[in-house]
Amino acid sequence: MIEEFVVVKRTKTTGIRLIDGIIVLGEESRIYDGNFYDLEDKDVIVIQTKENRIGMGLLGQAYLSTLLIAKLNPRSIKSVAICGKNDDVIGQLAKDHNVEVIVMGDENYDEKFDNPKYIEKNKSLYS
Repeated sequence: MIEEFVVVKRTKTTGIRLIDGIIVLGEESRIYDGNFYDLEDKDVIVIQTKENRIGMGLLGQAYLSTLLIAKLNPRSIKSVAICGKNDDVIGQLAKDHNVEVIVMGDENYDEKFDNPKYIEKNKSLYS
């Protein structure tokens, strides 16, 4: 996984555009140390997240991220929006535009993921 992937670099006339996370399928399972990766001819999952209910902002980020990533010539792109709550109207728009919505509430949180022993045992996921 590449966190805070830089899909557009900052210039005098353009703001930086970051994607919360990119998963490159078929690659080593780990958190990549860096915020850019060669995606050409790779199958990728684009992830955008917000803590609260999915809204136009998160849906826009998830949808537009696929358009920006497409310029890097991946073989395939899947877009996922992770949020704390669904919204019937925005959720349907997401579905209509091939953006998968995943709702992660407090019931999905497990304290073990913050435990230093768990992190040490599973360090390949964090390095």
